[in-house]
Amino acid sequence: MALSNMATPRAAQEKLTAVMPGMRTDFTGKAVRNVILLSVPDHEYDLLRPNLELMALPHHFVMHQRGEKLDFAYFLNEGMASLVVASQDERSVEVGVVGREGMMGTPLAAGLNRAPYRAIMQIPGSGLRIHASVLETILPAAPNLQQRLSRYVLMQGLQMAQVAACNRLHELEQRMARWLLMCQDRVDSEVLTLTHDFLAQMLGSGRPSVTLACGMLERAGAIENLRGTIRVLNRKDLEDAACECYDVIQHFNGGLGLK
Repeated sequence: MALSNMATPRAAQEKLTAVMPGMRTDFTGKAVRNVILLSVPDHEYDLLRPNLELMALPHHFVMHQRGEKLDFAYFLNEGMASLVVASQDERSVEVGVVGREGMMGTPLAAGLNRAPYRAIMQIPGSGLRIHASVLETILPAAPNLQQRLSRYVLMQGLQMAQVAACNRLHELEQRMARWLLMCQDRVDSEVLTLTHDFLAQMLGSGRPSVTLACGMLERAGAIENLRGTIRVLNRKDLEDAACECYDVIQHFNGGLGLK
């Protein structure tokens, strides 16, 4: 067979991507798992694809700080990031989480270029980065992407409102169960790389209280506390331990492309 007629591995992968709906790659041939990028039509993804930079997102990688200019948007493939509000006395609380269902840098979808929250990776993974100016140029020619991002921003805002109510109204054990379930929804793993110090910061509580709440969930058989990680042993028990806020948030998951 002539060399010119032989398909290269890269070409074979491109062909496979074209004939199997929902399967896409970045320009290097790496698989794309981000729900938003998988949801847009081919001609809109083709506008994005040459400008998407695959990068590792390690633990504690900061994508942007509150109030700073947004230079990039990030579409997560794996892992989970937290949206965090910090006070002047350096206390902080998490107001939202983002996984493969979403994008970091959502103000760009509305023509804004400042970050309202700190965005930091809490469970390491990977993502596709695109320069803010490039995304802003592409959006007018990509109405489906624009609509998808607008829908995501709305769903994320509804989740944030529910989380705010949860943080004010419910006990720490219930809030922790809800938070662990939201994490697992995004990382598709029973093992969550989370320390008690981190949980205390995200839930706006003290470490001793978090340790006590984790112990209660462990004694109930819902989780197992390991060094630097938490293993979900029984998701049904964890759902039973959570407040009604998780049931409300689950209704939003369908709109985000999560199960």
